[in-house]
Amino acid sequence: MTTTEQPIAAGADGSTYPAFEYNYWNIEPILSHAQKMDELRDQYPFFRSTYSTGFWVVTDSEHVREALQRPDLFSSLAVIALEPDPPYNWIPEMLDPPVHTKWRQLLAPTFSPGSMAKMADKVRQRCVDILDTFADRGHCDFLADFAWRYPTTIFMDLMGLPVEEADKFLVWEHDILHLPVDQDPDRSRAYKAMQDVRAYFADLIEERRRDPHDDLLSSAISWQIDGQPIPEDDLLSMCLLMFMAGLDTVSIQLSYSFWHLATHPADRARIVNEPEIIPSAVEELLRAYSFVPTGRRITQDMDFHGCPMKKGDMVVLPIPSVNRDPALYPGGPDVVLDRKANNHIAFGAGPHRCVGSHLARRELTVALEEWHKRIPEYRLDESVPVVEHGGMFGVDALALLWDA
Repeated sequence: MTTTEQPIAAGADGSTYPAFEYNYWNIEPILSHAQKMDELRDQYPFFRSTYSTGFWVVTDSEHVREALQRPDLFSSLAVIALEPDPPYNWIPEMLDPPVHTKWRQLLAPTFSPGSMAKMADKVRQRCVDILDTFADRGHCDFLADFAWRYPTTIFMDLMGLPVEEADKFLVWEHDILHLPVDQDPDRSRAYKAMQDVRAYFADLIEERRRDPHDDLLSSAISWQIDGQPIPEDDLLSMCLLMFMAGLDTVSIQLSYSFWHLATHPADRARIVNEPEIIPSAVEELLRAYSFVPTGRRITQDMDFHGCPMKKGDMVVLPIPSVNRDPALYPGGPDVVLDRKANNHIAFGAGPHRCVGSHLARRELTVALEEWHKRIPEYRLDESVPVVEHGGMFGVDALALLWDA
């Protein structure tokens, strides 16, 4: 990443602002992206990245929180900084109120605390079954053996997807969200994977119309907004988003959490010896290892706390930087498993706060409980480097060892 400051004129009044090439899509050593955001937050309340087509980055934590609460100024019609006019629509993430609100009301019952409580036994059994496949082996590829399989198969059950096709879905997921710029410079592979996912769901919707199941997809077919059936194109866009969120986000968080516990034996010992702190530990690991630097598109010319934004500009609102801010959380990046008053925004803030947060918390809690019953001590396999991809940050490899 290059961060050589080159102030340039901000407008006719002659004011200047920091501007330099800032690229957070690179593959880097683990935590490099969050640490760079920490450094930039300490230097500037905002800056302009000259990378690619250019975009703003707001680093002041309170201003990020404010922006997330203002969809009238910061639109979600585009959420990736390099794509101000995306050729796709992830519903409901890429909608603004009031349409976004109507979609959230349709999804809310499926992901409510009560609905998630009914899934408790299934989530725990799925975790135990997956652990059974490798716990006695003494080693694992954490992503392939656990972090991808566990939340992915639970979500596939919820959506009504055939679990045996998980590997194919994970390939699509990787192409959509995790290809570095040098491997997909024009995003053609990502767009192709999105179309493949939509085509898959189009066929499955036809099957569900003929033979409804007890799943989210079968329910969604009968949904209405303002008394009108939802167009199939919108249903497919909703399925695409559910697919990406369900197959990726908890997997990423699990990888960061277990990397931390593998490299911090004292914290791991607390999880084993004080399992009652696991719910608090889940919240703290979510805070310290947030991974979404979300984007927004500016709806009007404005001066946002000194930042001269123009209508149509893209802006990055880095949630990891907010959650690691020592002004809000004493110690900042330091993990305190029993931290009090942990009002992090790992699931976002404002109208777009993650609708699946209750399911994610349950999956993370069960994973920490069941794994540490079976495998209380483990360590990194030092022969496998731990690196992370950019964009939406995530660990690319995590090899663990233990005495079987």
